[in-house]
Amino acid sequence: MYQAHSCIVGEERIVTDSDKSHFVTVFHECDLGQKGYLSREDLKVAVVAIFGYKPSKMETDVVMAAAQENDLPGLSLEQFTVLMSRKMAAQDRYDEIRHIFSAFDARCRFYHPVVGFLTLEDFKRAFADVTPHLPEQTMLEAFREVDRDLDGHVSFKDFEIVMHHE
Repeated sequence: MYQAHSCIVGEERIVTDSDKSHFVTVFHECDLGQKGYLSREDLKVAVVAIFGYKPSKMETDVVMAAAQENDLPGLSLEQFTVLMSRKMAAQDRYDEIRHIFSAFDARCRFYHPVVGFLTLEDFKRAFADVTPHLPEQTMLEAFREVDRDLDGHVSFKDFEIVMHHE
């Protein structure tokens, strides 16, 4: 679904050339004004585009510190690619699935993975955002596959099980 096409070996992620190409594309799309660097706000948008979540202030500070070390007003393409590659390589699979689940969760019911759930409406919204031309029947089939107990809700546990079988 929201996959960045990386390879996973055991729990270690290998960043592919396709991933790096994606980082370059995202950099250029998020570099408002084509300045040649990402500002703090540009970086937040780029992280959302790549990883599906908004980075915390602390995480943003750590990443932007790399730009300040080189006396740049923002993060260069090279710095961005290196830092996003490191982040992707270190990313925990559970954390990735949790972020994807949160992206689907339009009503922010995901306060705790045990009680969080998704509805059919959440799936419709997420699929419309990502694949607007996907036939509704395909989206309904995906929801039915994930809704293992057919109660109209997808728990985080069910979502995680399906995501591990991709």
